[in-house]
Amino acid sequence: MAASRFYSLPALKVGYKDLEPHISEEQLRLHHEKHHQAYVTGANGILEKLDAARTSGADVDMKATLKELSFHIGGHLLHSLFWANLAPAGTGGAPGGAIGNALEKEFGSFDRFKKEFTQAAGSVEGSGWAALSYCTQTDRPVIMQIEKHNVNVYPAFKILMVIDVWEHAYYLDYKNARPKFVEAFWNIVNWNEVDSRLAGIL
Repeated sequence: MAASRFYSLPALKVGYKDLEPHISEEQLRLHHEKHHQAYVTGANGILEKLDAARTSGADVDMKATLKELSFHIGGHLLHSLFWANLAPAGTGGAPGGAIGNALEKEFGSFDRFKKEFTQAAGSVEGSGWAALSYCTQTDRPVIMQIEKHNVNVYPAFKILMVIDVWEHAYYLDYKNARPKFVEAFWNIVNWNEVDSRLAGIL
């Protein structure tokens, strides 16, 4: 299977113990090696199915197939963003740089942004994500809720930061207490990564 034609599980930039006590080694390893890998495997399986159908001329239920492909690709890409915007404990807090200025300008203060983002993460219906995205047409950072991996997405908005609020992201550490996980998240945000993503589109 040619790597350039299929998806692969990205390596973490941190060790499995590096996000403790906010995310345990067991929780992080399960999330990365099992849950994220499942989306990679699912997307690649559908690509192989499409390749085989195109070779043989077989019919494919395109509506169902593309819906499933969107789900798996969305899961893979969002998880890849999530891992990269996490850093070891003690590196969170309010950001500086361009991202700090952008949040201050849009929300009035970092605390106001944190409040709105936390509320967005806590109120996602079912399984999904909260994301800080950026609209280049209005030059504004925008908070986005994503249900599952692919519903309520703002098309073409650059995603700067995400938090995974599927229960698989926190159930070993926090049981069903999503708010406690969201609060812990603020201790391990990699603002340098978020700032770098913003710099790439300004």
